[in-house]
Amino acid sequence: MTQSLHLRARDPDSNGYTVDISPASAGWTYSSLRVVVLTPGTTLDWTTDGSEWIVLPLAGSCTVTCGDERFDLEGRTSVFERVSDFAYVPRASSVSVHSELGGRFALAGALAHNVLPARYGRAEDVPVELRGAGSSSRQCINFASPEGFETDHLVAVEILVPGGNWASYPPHKHDEVRPGEAQLEEIYYFEVRGGAKSGEPGPGAYQRVYSSGPDRQIDLLVEVATGDAILIPFGYHGPTMASPGYDLYFLNVLAGPAEERTMAFCDDPTHAWLRESWRGIEIDPRLPMTSSRGVL
Repeated sequence: MTQSLHLRARDPDSNGYTVDISPASAGWTYSSLRVVVLTPGTTLDWTTDGSEWIVLPLAGSCTVTCGDERFDLEGRTSVFERVSDFAYVPRASSVSVHSELGGRFALAGALAHNVLPARYGRAEDVPVELRGAGSSSRQCINFASPEGFETDHLVAVEILVPGGNWASYPPHKHDEVRPGEAQLEEIYYFEVRGGAKSGEPGPGAYQRVYSSGPDRQIDLLVEVATGDAILIPFGYHGPTMASPGYDLYFLNVLAGPAEERTMAFCDDPTHAWLRESWRGIEIDPRLPMTSSRGVL
């Protein structure tokens, strides 16, 4: 199973997709992610079918049209440059994404039951949170967290990790429906500042995913590069490790069956003590790395 969970960076296909993860291709029910590269002046047309989607610029600006609604997204030059604005489009809609100058855009999706209105998400309204302490410090950009923006089932956040730091730590999971934990299908998409070229091995980042029990159905530790994605159907995930000297970005897309959106998780009990160890340790002074106004 572990080989199919790591999707390496690839060249754009005929639709411009470098990542195209659907519930069918992932073998689950809810979560989707596409990353599309648009050359200058080109347009991507698609129908949302049974899923809701967020169009999030990774590099570049675009115009999103959904029915009679039009949203001009200022975007950014890279995920390390600023917090971006975005557009939400509902299920059962026809959507166009046009980029006059070209760029790279994430389409984060989730199976939806209700039809919500298409909306624009201002960069200035996106909550930015600092988590952890010391070498476990990271920046969370909660643009579509349960508290940050209304959707039906979709949850999506961005994480910035300074070089040498660990995120998604302690290792945690959300694959059971029980008090304090939700069942969620999760996707990680990565970009590394510096290091090797997209899709090539070299200094960058590493991702750990594993499941408990004697059969250890998932036991994954891989080097990830810009454009790579990881599927997390179940099990503990973390740490996400940024090599010293190479800042790391990853986009989390999550969705599950719960009617109320949540990111509730359960730490690996072997490592849960680490949270207490952060008491009295300051957050990495390199954080926050960005805001809606740009690099800090």
